[in-house]
Amino acid sequence: MDITIHTFLIVCPLVFLAGLIDSIAGGGGLISLPAYFIAGLPPHYAIATNKMSSSVGTAIATFRYCKNKLVDWGIGIPSVILALMGSTLGANLALLVNEKYLKYILLIILPVVGFHVLKNNSFADKVKEKPLPRKKVCTIAFIAAFVIGAYDGFYGPGTGTFLILIYTGLARMDIRIASGNTKLVNLASNIAALITFILNGKIIFLLGLTAALFSIAGNYIGSGLVLKNGYKIVKPIILVVISLLFIKIISG
Repeated sequence: MDITIHTFLIVCPLVFLAGLIDSIAGGGGLISLPAYFIAGLPPHYAIATNKMSSSVGTAIATFRYCKNKLVDWGIGIPSVILALMGSTLGANLALLVNEKYLKYILLIILPVVGFHVLKNNSFADKVKEKPLPRKKVCTIAFIAAFVIGAYDGFYGPGTGTFLILIYTGLARMDIRIASGNTKLVNLASNIAALITFILNGKIIFLLGLTAALFSIAGNYIGSGLVLKNGYKIVKPIILVVISLLFIKIISG
């Protein structure tokens, strides 16, 4: 497909904004994926190329968590394996769905995911609860890694938020460790889906790599900002981008 300067002018600023938002409150995928759709990319190419640009930011964040020893490797290593399996399955399912129908499936999924991500942004303020037995924590974490990994391979936005909500809410993990394990699993699912899409020729490399640089810049600047009213900025921006995507799909 033809990629013009206009494609870059639409995608790159929105991916930068997605990185900025993601570093403040999560949910950046609700901006970055629609950016590719708004720029006119077909569903398979949009999902695949978005996976490339978003994987870079996830890798950097994961490295920081690992460096600071905020990963529970006893849970993390099996979770990575299950996430790789789930994401590969999800990505292959996405490739099997006709692009015409995939567009409308995403039209249904996007508002549902957006609602849950925007609704559940205060998980870090949960009251400390009594820890669960280790075996139960592992069971919950492993199931979540496979199921959410499959979702990440098929679609993606909200993956990190869903994982950390499960880890802190159902598994009652410490928020810092939950965040580290979330990034680890998210990186694994990103890599598995990315490889699947590369092997099937669905990634526009020049666009994906360029957008990745903007994603890094957004994450870097966002992580250095002290935004007292961060969530008040996040919600309107995400809602505007989702609305633009709806208009684009309906009119197209």
